[in-house]
Amino acid sequence: MQGRSIPAPNDWAAQFWSPIVGAEAQATRETVAMYDMTALKRLEVTGPGAAAFLERLCTGKVAKSVGSVTYTLLLDHDGGIRSDITVARLARDRFQVGANGNLDLDWFSRHLPADGTVQVRDITPGTCCIGLWGPLARKVLQPLTDEDFSNEGLKYFRAKRAYIGSVPVTAMRLSYVGELGWELYTTADQGLKLWDTLWQAAKPLGGVIAGRGAFNSLRLEKGYRSFGTDMTYEHDPYEAGVGFAVKLDKDDFIGKAALQRRKSEVRRKLTCLTIDDPHSVVMGKEPVYDGGRAVGYVTSAAYGYTIGKGIAYAWLPAELAVPGTPVRIGYFDQRIEAVVAEEPLFDPTMSRLRG
Repeated sequence: MQGRSIPAPNDWAAQFWSPIVGAEAQATRETVAMYDMTALKRLEVTGPGAAAFLERLCTGKVAKSVGSVTYTLLLDHDGGIRSDITVARLARDRFQVGANGNLDLDWFSRHLPADGTVQVRDITPGTCCIGLWGPLARKVLQPLTDEDFSNEGLKYFRAKRAYIGSVPVTAMRLSYVGELGWELYTTADQGLKLWDTLWQAAKPLGGVIAGRGAFNSLRLEKGYRSFGTDMTYEHDPYEAGVGFAVKLDKDDFIGKAALQRRKSEVRRKLTCLTIDDPHSVVMGKEPVYDGGRAVGYVTSAAYGYTIGKGIAYAWLPAELAVPGTPVRIGYFDQRIEAVVAEEPLFDPTMSRLRG
């Protein structure tokens, strides 16, 4: 594609060997891209007690109107993050949960009420998901359906049923890459047909099929956390920068009492760092130094093709997690210069997501 230059990494930069990643990231920002999201875990929670059950487990208010989608957290009893999930209310007593893996299913199963009013089912094997994202995503989707996919027809963090061509889907207006678009769910037997229908519409508009490398770069530009990489059980929401997903004014939920104690005790923070040298390699798990002292470690890293800088997220002491603070990242015998940055690095007003 014509457009931004894609820097050539050093010869031994194993993680950044392909310029295709940059091209896919650029296309997502400027045209439209399709992502296969089928591997992610999907659960269905049903029954007359489903809403109350999820309210008890989740930090956010999920028992909202039918069609609502909520980003929320699961906590342990000490306030540590067990997972971050999305909860879509598809009917009065039916919710679809975008989960991180089997541990979430196990957590749900262990907390089921004994009266049988809630059922939890793993629907991953029988379903699939395609992410359609980019500024031209609506031009791809709208001609394929009779449903209204304008901003008024389906607002950000809302869901509805629709037909895309002849394929029935559940469309959720979510984006992990920071662009307009939808997660489109259908049954596994309809997945290839949905993919082909979307691709035939996207290709003439300059659309591409994109992968994990571009996905990771784009999510870091938006500051989206990855559970298991950026945050785990040992971190609480306020340290990890996802405190917005906690509603302490709601009824009791698992971990609430511990969070109320921990909120004022934040001593470390998940922090955004930028790296000006495009040839420097950061892959994750490297130590971070303040002077000659190791003070933290990198969780995720990628080159930000939109902002033209390397990006790394790292756990640092709270007193160093101030924008403008210089630090150094250790990479074998090198010390890579980095600086703490304000986040998100891209589209802080969220105008692209909500347009």
